[in-house]
Amino acid sequence: MTAMQWRIWSLAAAGKFFEGFVVFMTGVALPLISHEFGISAAQGGLVSAASLIGILIGALGLGGMSDYFGRKRMFIIEMILFCVFLVLLTVCGNFISLVACLFGLGVALGCDYPTAHMIISESIPSASRGKLVLGAFGFQALGALGGTAIGYLVLSIIPTLNAWRWMYATAIIPAVIVMIGRFFITESASWLHVRGDVSEAEEAARRLLDREPRYPSRIELHREAEEAESNGDSRAFLALFDKKNLRATIFSSAPWFLQDLGTYGIGIFTPTILAIALGSKPDHVRSISDLILNDILAAKGAALTTTLLIVGILFAVMLADRVGRVKLQVFGFVGCAAGLFVAALSGGFDGSTKTSLIFAGFMLFNFMTNIGPNAQTYLLAGEVFPTRIRGAGAGFAAAIGKVGAIMTAFLFPILLATIGTSTLLYCLVVTSLLGAVVTWMFRIETTGVNLDRIGK
Repeated sequence: MTAMQWRIWSLAAAGKFFEGFVVFMTGVALPLISHEFGISAAQGGLVSAASLIGILIGALGLGGMSDYFGRKRMFIIEMILFCVFLVLLTVCGNFISLVACLFGLGVALGCDYPTAHMIISESIPSASRGKLVLGAFGFQALGALGGTAIGYLVLSIIPTLNAWRWMYATAIIPAVIVMIGRFFITESASWLHVRGDVSEAEEAARRLLDREPRYPSRIELHREAEEAESNGDSRAFLALFDKKNLRATIFSSAPWFLQDLGTYGIGIFTPTILAIALGSKPDHVRSISDLILNDILAAKGAALTTTLLIVGILFAVMLADRVGRVKLQVFGFVGCAAGLFVAALSGGFDGSTKTSLIFAGFMLFNFMTNIGPNAQTYLLAGEVFPTRIRGAGAGFAAAIGKVGAIMTAFLFPILLATIGTSTLLYCLVVTSLLGAVVTWMFRIETTGVNLDRIGK
């Protein structure tokens, strides 16, 4: 790995950190936002879903643009958008502007889903692609933990309704630094090559692999064979559904949809679920102090369960290139179902038994989702498509995944109030098991496969 390769990796990892940070911090900020703006349960669901709707639009609309305008250009644009809307979010004064800012943040993060994956995977050796892509993806879990921790810290220091603004403001300076850093990376040589810009691809490869002593000493790419590959770019999106690519499209998108039903629903609403399930939340909030105290207690519990996301991704990094993506995804889905089932059983108990079951179930779920479907769906979506439509394919899969995330983010507050925690968790058990079945039926193993050979 050269200095440039590590620079690309670290800047991509930072984008995943911001996603986890912003999206999961919403779970801590939501009670304060709801009280300040006096919003209903349905409006609270819209606040939680706004960034996820943005991710869907960004992944589908902007993610595919990296196939046309380049990985680097979209890598920069998405971070500019993120910084702009993050600043606006901290000063918004009403419900509509709040939703608009969260949506804008989501658009930027959605573009990052396919772009960050591709800019890493097209710049590193195939043998270590799995662990490096997942290592960067693991920063989403660090961001989730960081968002929950910062939420708790800010509430402790600034116990007021305005604390949620300071929570989001803490990400502004780091985001600007990352945005500036992205101007100083090289374009993907694989993308340039498949477009027929062979001379530029050779220069990008030389800059990417610059080291002392220089190795390889000379880089020369084929010219004639690759130029024909760029002819179908205008039909990239439709190509996802032709006979050649349909299996990859189903395999990359359907399991992602099913896993996001649980991962985002549980992730965003862990503080709320824990407060309800463990009885730390009174029936009626008597004061702002009560509201903030409840939020602090729930945030502490959420931070404890979220640590298992990090442990899970560490195992995924170690095993992805050894065991294989498909096996880990199936195993993870089954494990998620087991964790949700244990948590659902807590509804029939009281006291310490109820506490133990809910925490054990959530911790098992968080561990298994990151060793399996949460990590592997992201990895596979950027690997199963040919280079010329890889951005469109990965973006489409991420967008379909976010349909599931949006459904849970919007419906969870309503469903928690109507059908109860246990019934909702049992429903997610079924979707997790279905994810394992779909993964196995449409499986495509990409472990150790050179991405330039995909689709040939």
